Amino acid sequence: MAWIDELFKRMVEAGASDLHMTSGMRPCFRQSGDITPVDGCPVISPEQMTQILYEIAPERNRSEFEDTSDSDFAYEVPGLARFRANLFMDRNGPGAVFRQIPSDVLTAQQLNLPKACLDLCMLSKGLVVVTGPTGSGKSTTLAAMIDHINKTRTDHIITIEDPIEFVHRQQKCLINQREVHRHTQSFKRALRAALREDPDIVLVGEMRDLETIEIAIETAETGHLVFGTLHTNTAASTVDRIIDQFPADRQNQIRTMLGSSLKGVIAQTLCKKKPKGRAAALEILIVNTAVAANIREGKTHGIVSAMQMGGKLGMRLLNDSLFELVKSGVVDPNEAYIKAVNKDDLMNKFQGVGIQVDLSKHGESAEPAAAMPAAAPAPAPTIATRPSAPQAAPAAQRPSAPTPQPRAPIPMQQQAPAPAPAPSAPQPAAPQKAGWTDPFEQFKKQRPS
Repeated sequence: MAWIDELFKRMVEAGASDLHMTSGMRPCFRQSGDITPVDGCPVISPEQMTQILYEIAPERNRSEFEDTSDSDFAYEVPGLARFRANLFMDRNGPGAVFRQIPSDVLTAQQLNLPKACLDLCMLSKGLVVVTGPTGSGKSTTLAAMIDHINKTRTDHIITIEDPIEFVHRQQKCLINQREVHRHTQSFKRALRAALREDPDIVLVGEMRDLETIEIAIETAETGHLVFGTLHTNTAASTVDRIIDQFPADRQNQIRTMLGSSLKGVIAQTLCKKKPKGRAAALEILIVNTAVAANIREGKTHGIVSAMQMGGKLGMRLLNDSLFELVKSGVVDPNEAYIKAVNKDDLMNKFQGVGIQVDLSKHGESAEPAAAMPAAAPAPAPTIATRPSAPQAAPAAQRPSAPTPQPRAPIPMQQQAPAPAPAPSAPQPAAPQKAGWTDPFEQFKKQRPS
């Protein structure tokens, strides 16, 4: 039993999603989105860290880490869970991050996936993209969708991952799982080979480069159902990201191909639940005739409007999901505001039902302060200070100036004019240097008192 296995056991018991190992520091868990040090665990030196990581790293990954200072692999503790490992080197020495992958695949029902997501699993061909920031649960959602297919269809599924995370057991489907750098050299090589392996469904763990994206689109056009992932925040930006990967002279062709092959985009973001845990907010794009036309014509800005009109098809915007999570009491309004991309629209939804958001907790109090009508007179005193107080009203408003006083720049700027006369005092020191005259002296003499 490896030394780190005990940490993995505590990690699973605590319900943590990640284990962070950094030289010169105590190991940390990520629990409900927060980083917390592991109780009772000592600080680990760089030499100890190397021994701990090399104890579980395969020989190939040790060599790769020594050559490139980075390496990825999967590690399994029998009867406990699988872990996706990333080894890295930083200024403190070697380190690693381990992501917990449950031994049992979470079902679509356990994740509360909407019907629109399950409908995408029933397609016979096309491209379905699951997007979101790193650590947003893309792999978990994809695994649940593959599991749903495995239970309801009789097809051949090929997965290409780096590394293999969720292990799917054979149910109704035949499943072949291939790992990059272990069973194949690269995503694009495995994806090209998959066309000769009689697949019905192909899962690409990550569409990293232009060639992989191009082959994935071609595979979807040739009558296969392709699932892939990207790191984008919204459905509309996913379309832009795919098209922008290609040279300008090919983008019109790719728009046409994407308009006919793209079937759906699921963009998700993880939010902290109350009192603990995490919940996924989903933005779902179903490519209908209107969306396909916008893609072909390069009018991706019209996708949002099409999504707002496509609620009957199961489409929803990220703010709609965040709003529902807040209304149901699952997520705090402040957390939803931080995760939102279009924050103004979400605030309007909150104000419509009387939900309050305390932005001061997140260092964004400047926005509501600027919007409050009471703060409008505050700039007036700063303008009125330039003249010699010819107006009585601004003078009366000067006592209200202390309201923005907590902001540091204002008192500093008010004190700045005070030292201004000081430069005039040292002016006589200049003539001490022989043979030098102030070129602006004549202008100073001509200046009216």
